[in-house]
Order: sequence, then structure tokens, then C-alpha cells
Amino acid sequence: MDARPEKQERWDRRMEAPLAVASLLFLAGYTVRVLAHGMDRVWLDLCLAVTLGAWGVFIVDYVVRFRLSGLGPLRFVRAHLLGTIVLLLPLLRPLQMVKIYDGIQRRRRGKPRLTLYARVMAYSSLTVTLLGFAGALAVYQHERGASGATIRTFGDALWWAAETLTTVGYGDVTPVTTIGRFIAVGMMACGVALIGAVTGSFSSWLIQTFTREDEERPPGGTPGAS
Repeated sequence: MDARPEKQERWDRRMEAPLAVASLLFLAGYTVRVLAHGMDRVWLDLCLAVTLGAWGVFIVDYVVRFRLSGLGPLRFVRAHLLGTIVLLLPLLRPLQMVKIYDGIQRRRRGKPRLTLYARVMAYSSLTVTLLGFAGALAVYQHERGASGATIRTFGDALWWAAETLTTVGYGDVTPVTTIGRFIAVGMMACGVALIGAVTGSFSSWLIQTFTREDEERPPGGTPGAS
């Protein structure tokens, strides 16, 4: 009998807390490096070390998962494409907390849990918050000193992130650098996907609610019936 699934499950449980801490440390270290312009060099170097250390945890986790999977490199990458992208773009690693929270919820047997629709809403909200903040940091880092930039403060970056994720796009602040525009494309795609997930979940909840009310209504109990 192949013991790989059991080993993978044990590894997942063992790495929940370290990955969550590493995700928070990565985001915290990156935030300080981007926003704390006047900080002493030694503290900036310390933040860089924390950020790289957290990234190292992600790499170790990815390598161990690859070894436990028993798959070839190409098959593993295809099967874990999103995880590979996130590893190469570590700024997305704080989203790991969403996956960890979901795993914890699934193992809470016998305890009340959020409904599917509430979970979609909660996870989408958490994802939007983390993605918006991380995207704002990345865009601000590359745009603040660019020629002709309209995103000159972190407040501008946060406003731009809100516009982009909600697909409103007023156009009052826009990235002018190549990297900034690349980040914008990714956030647009994520915004469309998240809005679709929330809208679809809310619509399904409404349909289910109205269907249940119709089923529970006694015959002849239609409002206005004599």
C-alpha cells in the first residue's frame, strides 16, 4: 500500500503553522522595506533577511511536497501550477493563510462550521484584502520614483488597488512602468474571478433560500390567496 498520501497529509498538518507564520513575516518584512524609507540600513537589511528566510521556508515546503508526490518534475508542476506560480511570485504567499484556514475548518469535526456560501464570502473577502494590500505595496515600490507616475504615495496605491480589484478603473491613477502594468493585469484577472465567485455564490444562496421557502409553504398558502 502506498504511504505517500498519509505522509503528505502529515506534512500538511505539520507545516500549517510554519507556513502561516512565514507568510505573515514575509508580508511584514516586505511592507517595512517598501514603506520605511528613512529607517536605518541595518533594520532594512534585517527585514530583507526575514523576507528571504520566509521565502526559504516556502521553497523547502515545495521541494518536500515534490519528493512526497512521487511525480516527475513536469507532471508535478502541471499538477501544482498555482503553487509553482506563487512560489515564483512570493508576494502572493500571504494568500496561503486562506488555504490553511480552510484546512483547519475541514478538520473541525463535530463543531459548527460556516456554510458553503458563507465560506466563499469569507475567503473571498480575506483574499481581496491580502491581495489588494500586497498588490498596492508592489505597485508603489515600482511606481513611486518613475517618470510621469501618478501613483506617488501608498494611499494612491491602495486607491488604485481598490479600483483594479473591483474592476471599476476610474483611470485617475494608473501604473506607467512595465512591472506595474504586469501587476495590474494579474490583479484585474483576480478581481474578475473573485467578483464572479462572490456573485455566483450569492445568487445560489438566494435561489436555495427561495426554493426552501416554496417547499415549506403549505398548498394554497400563496400570499393573496383567499
